[in-house]
Amino acid sequence: MENPHEAEQAVLLERIIKNVDKCNEAIMEMNHCIKEFLDSASSVHTSAELLSNYSRNVTYNLKAVNSMPKPV
Repeated sequence: MENPHEAEQAVLLERIIKNVDKCNEAIMEMNHCIKEFLDSASSVHTSAELLSNYSRNVTYNLKAVNSMPKPV
């Protein structure tokens, strides 16, 4: 017995496959963009850590020599 909906199902399946391919391409592009963003943000993170460490060292050294200025 022949399936009366076979042609319609084939067209729908083809559309689904085409849309999945487009979705996969979009996800791959998004992953690439996220990777670029994270790579560029790593230098900002490193700079923030350096500034934080510097600030802690300044505070420690000022307290060590008893010349920490009073907060404003």
